[in-house]
Amino acid sequence: MSAAEEPPGFLDALSLGQVRASERTLAAGTWAITAGAVLFSVLTVTPLVVRVTPPGWAWTAPLLPLVVDTAVVIVVRLDAVLARLGGDGGRWPAVLRWMTGLMTLFLNIGDSALKGDPVGVAVHAVAPLLLIVTAEAGRAYRQALAHAVERQERSRAQQQEARERRAREERERERQAREREQRAAREHAEQMERERFEREAAVRREEREHAYRVRCEELAREDRRREEEREREERERRQRAERAEAARKAREQPRAPAVNAGKGAVKGREQRAVNGAPSASRKLAEDEARAFIGDPANADRSVRQLAEATGWSVGWVSARLQQLRDQDTADAPGTDGAIAPDSAAQGVRA
Repeated sequence: MSAAEEPPGFLDALSLGQVRASERTLAAGTWAITAGAVLFSVLTVTPLVVRVTPPGWAWTAPLLPLVVDTAVVIVVRLDAVLARLGGDGGRWPAVLRWMTGLMTLFLNIGDSALKGDPVGVAVHAVAPLLLIVTAEAGRAYRQALAHAVERQERSRAQQQEARERRAREERERERQAREREQRAAREHAEQMERERFEREAAVRREEREHAYRVRCEELAREDRRREEEREREERERRQRAERAEAARKAREQPRAPAVNAGKGAVKGREQRAVNGAPSASRKLAEDEARAFIGDPANADRSVRQLAEATGWSVGWVSARLQQLRDQDTADAPGTDGAIAPDSAAQGVRA
């Protein structure tokens, strides 16, 4: 089995540097053998060519071995290039290689063969045979080394591609992890911002609702205050009108003897008790109660009777009677120490 037919695992155990070093050693050795064979061929073939060259042309004798050796150099060099490229020149490079090798062999052993010297033939055949075998073996070695280098370079390229792919995948995973982290952080920040906004909106809504309730309460209190103020002013206005009316009636009422007044009062009380007393089953309105209490016809009634007749409390009736007495004291004119009829009539029993 030749070197070119070695199985794929051959030479794979060597590193690329070792393969390169082996290739350099093969090239150096091949060129050393080639140089030695060329030099030996020139020295050996030239005397033979001189003997068969016409007189005067002896100086051309070295040209023949140089031409043949040049062809050998071309073959060795091109074989090395083709082997490195992994190509095959076809049939003609092999013909040239074997033709130059055989020419070198025959020229080197020609002189000894013509002399019938077998030892000389053997000695002069060493260099050409070595060159021929070295060229063939070197070609096979170069092809094997080229295949090994190609496999190693392909393996290195695959390993480099795998490393780059793993690096890209790792970078992609890291990028995706960073994106996930950034997305999670962004979503968390957005969630926190939404929660903060909702809290602030809830606080603002509660503040608005509280302010609205406070404002409504203030408006309600203001409305109640205004309503109470209007009712108070209306009551005061009615009270002033009632007192003025009572004072006017008191001034217009004719004075009568005390006995007649007493009899009239008793008779009036009896008549009012029959016809004019309100039912105690209902509570009079405030204006009606004030009018009923201020009516002179009810002057002889007690505070309790007035309270039962109007449906109001004893304290409220007492306060109204006190207001009427104060008003009568301020408005009624004096008559030589005599008491006005209305004032005497309002001296009710407590």
